[in-house]
Amino acid sequence: MFSFRVLKVDGKARVGELLTPHGRVETPVFMPVGTQGTVKAMLHRDLLDIGTQIILGNTYHLYLRPGPEVIEKAGGLHAFIGWQKPILTDSGGFQVCSLSRGRANGKSRVRVYEDGVEFRDHLAGDLHFFTPEKVVAIQEAFGSDFIMPLDECVEYPTSFEYARSAVEKTLAWLDRSIKAQKREDQRLFGIVQGAFFEELRVESALRTVERELFGYAIGGLSVGEPKEVMYAVTELVCEHLPWDRPRYLMGVGMPEDLVEAVARGVDMFDCVAPTRMARTGTLFTSKGKINIRNERYKEDYSPPDEECDCYTCRNFTKAYLRHLFQAEEISAYILNTIHNLRFYHRLMENIRQAIKEGRFEEFRALWHGSSALQTIHRKEVIP
Repeated sequence: MFSFRVLKVDGKARVGELLTPHGRVETPVFMPVGTQGTVKAMLHRDLLDIGTQIILGNTYHLYLRPGPEVIEKAGGLHAFIGWQKPILTDSGGFQVCSLSRGRANGKSRVRVYEDGVEFRDHLAGDLHFFTPEKVVAIQEAFGSDFIMPLDECVEYPTSFEYARSAVEKTLAWLDRSIKAQKREDQRLFGIVQGAFFEELRVESALRTVERELFGYAIGGLSVGEPKEVMYAVTELVCEHLPWDRPRYLMGVGMPEDLVEAVARGVDMFDCVAPTRMARTGTLFTSKGKINIRNERYKEDYSPPDEECDCYTCRNFTKAYLRHLFQAEEISAYILNTIHNLRFYHRLMENIRQAIKEGRFEEFRALWHGSSALQTIHRKEVIP
């Protein structure tokens, strides 16, 4: 029911094939974030039209509403949301820590224990407790193809002692997640933590790989660290992950991050950047980002990106998109999101083609420009 194989290699970059009960995914792949069972401002037909292969759902948000019981009764997440291609759900651990920070009614919103995480939700402030077993059970109710274990993601910067504690909890929770798993039509990934400490990252990677899981994720990045540190950690971890298993860089990133992570051997990505930035008027184009709210586009009757083949660029101008945004029309968010996600998918398509043709480094250099690439190539030291 599940398999992964590397089809083509160019340096450390690789094209792969993921087979799942809900279809085939060609990697490297970008997974649009469908936090609450929908990619914001998008219909599934639009996702299919722009080339989406797999989407991501969020356990924390879907647990709060509509609840796993509702989704399970509907026949699982695929049936509930009407999406028949693969779905990956994350554990909700990051959202528990990020959305539950601060205090509610004078009480801390989140506390991490050996057994799990106690938190007050961001909606009503009600108290909940996530254990590794509960997180697996929720995702089994969802029936998503790929599921993630509960882990502890630490902030940047952090101390070595706290990062080590988080590594130990993440590994202990992974073992409990493995034991708790009952369904055979899902695959569990392990998550490598360790913050920005080389020793901890290597240890976490090696000990996680010992569990012989279907795939491996790199967590705890894109949390405020400099890009060169993100790239260095990604490269270090990939060196200690099995070649024949998919590698997933969680929550990353911007287009340049995808190119650099692929160069280091990553296969799967997710990030809210293209959808969130679309809703604030930022469009990714072949000539760089543009802010469609800018006055300069008021009478610009050219498409957002003349090199783009998306529905938005084929039919509308910058002037019209600016008008829609200024008028606060819902269609502004829709059209902007269609374009941004198509930009990301085209980027991944071009990356895959470059790898197949053995010219990925040429593609990478053209993407960054030679001077930027020289900077990225410099040896960086992980703190």
